[in-house]
Amino acid sequence: MSDLTSFIAGLPKAELHVHHVGSASPRIVAELAARHEGSSPVPADPELLAKYFEFRDFAHFIDIYLSVVDLIRDAEDVRLLTYEIGRELSRQQVRYAELTVTPYSSVRRGIPAPAFCEAIEDARTGARRDFGVDLAWCFDIPGEAGLPSAEETLRIALEERPEGLISFGLGGPEIGVPRPQFKPYFDRARAAGLHSVPHAGETTGPETIWDAIQSLGAERIGHGIAAAQDERLMAYLAEHQIPLEVCPTSNLRTRAVATPADHPLPKLAAAGVPFSINSDDPPMFGTSLEQEYAVAAGLLDLDAQGVAELARAAVHHSFLPDKSTLLAEIDTYTATHAR
Repeated sequence: MSDLTSFIAGLPKAELHVHHVGSASPRIVAELAARHEGSSPVPADPELLAKYFEFRDFAHFIDIYLSVVDLIRDAEDVRLLTYEIGRELSRQQVRYAELTVTPYSSVRRGIPAPAFCEAIEDARTGARRDFGVDLAWCFDIPGEAGLPSAEETLRIALEERPEGLISFGLGGPEIGVPRPQFKPYFDRARAAGLHSVPHAGETTGPETIWDAIQSLGAERIGHGIAAAQDERLMAYLAEHQIPLEVCPTSNLRTRAVATPADHPLPKLAAAGVPFSINSDDPPMFGTSLEQEYAVAAGLLDLDAQGVAELARAAVHHSFLPDKSTLLAEIDTYTATHAR
């Protein structure tokens, strides 16, 4: 296992499902909490922060997540957070990442949309220059905020159109937030050339995934693990090559899955459903992309060659314009390791 851990650590990777604020390291969260002490429930002490990130259920996770979002109060906070995400991704040999960004949450807290977009773009340039990481953006509707948040997210996406923006998403709670109501916004986003990547089927059943496909034109599904409950849906995903963005530890920490043995990834893989492995909100869940690859290797009984296939799958399922360079780097690394 230590050999496989070492292989994973050096393996060039892409990540397709990782949240912007959810990627804030404990150091950055503690720094921001100290900066805003007295006006936030988020503790600045790292030990207390670890306790704070123990989630009772998905609804509790959303509450905690939003309290961390509230620490991002000006454009410099946004730039610092984004740049530091690039640093951490680089440490894990991530060459390309599609970050799920929720501009609505920051704009409604008083950061002007142009300043927000300028901050993430400045950090994107810096991350590429300093760490060799290419970042891209998925602008995400916070479903719990309803249709006004969808309208504002789309407006920011289409009016500001930062250079790194490639896709349009839908996050937040699934229960009580029907996917079809967001169809007009996804139609307009797709007409403008953005890819459709909504969350679906994490804490609800297969019907949410069907809705995401049929109403929102989903090209990838965030989480989507409930597909394992529907043989017809698994066959559809496999036939139409609609990948799932699977985040195993996240599913356990939010109680979407009870135990590691209950995780449906092996069933999904056996049915030929395409997927990538991702970390979701890594510091909040006490994980990393490296660790998620190790978890997936355990669930699927993979050796180094199998893990390399996970890395290749993430590249294939990405919206990276030129996939050949990163695929070649993965192949070279794997061949060198084999020798």
